[in-house]
Amino acid sequence: MAILVFVETADGEVRGSSLEAVGYGAELAKQLGVQASAIVLGTSVAQDKLAKIGNYGITRVLQVSDERLNQGVIQAYTNALGQVISAQGITTVLLAKSSLGDAVAARLAVKMQAGLASNITELPLSVAGGVFQLKRSVYTGKAFQITELKTPNKILALKKNAFAPVPTSDSATVEQVSVNLAEADFGAKIVKTDKVTGELLLPEADKVVSGGRGLKGPEHWGVILELAKALGAATGCSKPVSDLDWRPHHEHVGQTGVKVSPNLYIAVGISGAIQHLAGVSSSKCIVVINKDADAPFFKAADYGIVGDAFEILPKLTKALQAL
Repeated sequence: MAILVFVETADGEVRGSSLEAVGYGAELAKQLGVQASAIVLGTSVAQDKLAKIGNYGITRVLQVSDERLNQGVIQAYTNALGQVISAQGITTVLLAKSSLGDAVAARLAVKMQAGLASNITELPLSVAGGVFQLKRSVYTGKAFQITELKTPNKILALKKNAFAPVPTSDSATVEQVSVNLAEADFGAKIVKTDKVTGELLLPEADKVVSGGRGLKGPEHWGVILELAKALGAATGCSKPVSDLDWRPHHEHVGQTGVKVSPNLYIAVGISGAIQHLAGVSSSKCIVVINKDADAPFFKAADYGIVGDAFEILPKLTKALQAL
């Protein structure tokens, strides 16, 4: 039995959610008494950064150095991973739950004839007899479910911010592995990728400050931007705000927008409709600022401030800047 952690990369860096999966994989390997390795596809990340994956508990990183894999074509990714899994005798695959992770995991499950569990929130409750009892987040974070994986091969997709590994000063050795990829594996061509630049992106943000219609108009958004800057946070908004074109649509947080799982989520002037709550319920700490004491969002908040955002936010920003 062996564990392999699929590591996602973007813009020359290892994704933070994948480092969480690496830490989870290292702890699961200890629990099972087996070895764990990580795998990176493509050549977009420098070797010294790959070696730092070892900071999170795994000392062996496999790399498939095929430049064609830099674009993230899902069929090619799946075939490359399948070949390495077969050659290395892997029985358990770990990855971060993401748009790419979901697509890869589903295809790998078919290739490996593996059981697949997604939105995992903690280490298995039991691994007795090779059966994994796993706690999963379901119904957009409103409930938890205990799932049993009984198949010999298993795939686990870890929920973002569910597992917090403690970084060390250790490093990993990077080993090159070869796979045989045909042109047919790259039948899908990515001809253009439009990315938001110059901003901290919501899916990767550790802290988020969001505003709603309570801010009364786009001309008042400066208080949100200043607070976010003081916190080093990303900015978001409610659906009505993006629908009114007060803010760009990529900032829309909610069930039909971006779902976030930051350590800190600050909601300003947002009433807390169920669609918005579905997109933020996985946040570790929610702070609500609203002058309406009966706003539904306060029921979901860890901390609430009843008052005028235009008075509270400048004072809060000033206090943070002083720190």
